[in-house]
Amino acid sequence: MHRILRGCRQFTEETLTRSCRAGLIVAFTALGHLATSLAAEAQQAGKLYRIGVLSHETPPPGIVELLRERLRELGYVEGKNVAFELRTADGKNERLATLAEGLVQLNVDVILAVHTPAALAAKKATTKIPIVITRVADPVKSGLVPNLSHPGGNVTGLSFVPDELSGKRLQLLKEVIPGITRAALLWSGDNPGATLVMKTMEAPAAQLGLRLVRVPVLGPSDFQGALQTAVRDGAEALIIADDALITRHRAQLVALATQHALPVASLFPPIAEAGGLIAYGPSTPDMYRRAADFVDRILKGTKPGDLPIEQPTKFHLVVNLRAAKALRLTIPPSLLLQADHVID
Repeated sequence: MHRILRGCRQFTEETLTRSCRAGLIVAFTALGHLATSLAAEAQQAGKLYRIGVLSHETPPPGIVELLRERLRELGYVEGKNVAFELRTADGKNERLATLAEGLVQLNVDVILAVHTPAALAAKKATTKIPIVITRVADPVKSGLVPNLSHPGGNVTGLSFVPDELSGKRLQLLKEVIPGITRAALLWSGDNPGATLVMKTMEAPAAQLGLRLVRVPVLGPSDFQGALQTAVRDGAEALIIADDALITRHRAQLVALATQHALPVASLFPPIAEAGGLIAYGPSTPDMYRRAADFVDRILKGTKPGDLPIEQPTKFHLVVNLRAAKALRLTIPPSLLLQADHVID
């Protein structure tokens, strides 16, 4: 009996010893993982992320400010844990390749590419550094990604598919000028995105009974000749594919259009604010702020190829009543009710 009790005590002590030993191993392992995790977090907290901003022109008004504002809301402080490397091509697309390569050599953590030419240059320069695109026309047709839902690779961000917008802009123009039969299309000929936007006008124009006069330009020196061609070919309005070049010289372009009595329809508000008749397109502030969310997710470890490319959900209609009066056009009350902003 005593032998049995001694055996039981010995069995119990050995079992407890093994249990304690196992428990200590688990505890030390957990502490090791915790220490590693805390060290990683501390390292991340002390990291200065560098964001490259690549643009054909000086970044459109508000983009850098809105990017900074949204990143501050997400916990980034410029100079402390985030820094911006701005690279602009001064309106010369041929410089984008060199600027993109420079950002790659700096080994920035992410590149924000504004407009299609900058996005294409960034993609050509790197397959490793994540690229967030914004204000890009249809990245699939532009050759940036194979699929919007599953872009793969290192490119993601925000885009607008111009097919849907093109028909709406032509319809709005038809509402203002019911008898219109011919419209001129003006765009920057060396911008693949703008060229794509113009191509999407063909089908809806045919449905509305509109004939199109195509007048691509390469710079402001081409504006006068393009508008003379448009008028000679019977155009009754001018539709513009906004890009950095056009936006920069919008005052000159709109003034020339006014001289030729051509109402101007555009995609983004700056043209309408400079004297164009109407603008209908995505909300650029929303796109810029949302681009910061993409940057944040990538910096926190999400692969760009796993982030579906988003399309805008908010569209703004701007109507310039001053321009309408100067052109002796009457804006239908129903259209004014739809407008998000009326310039009087």
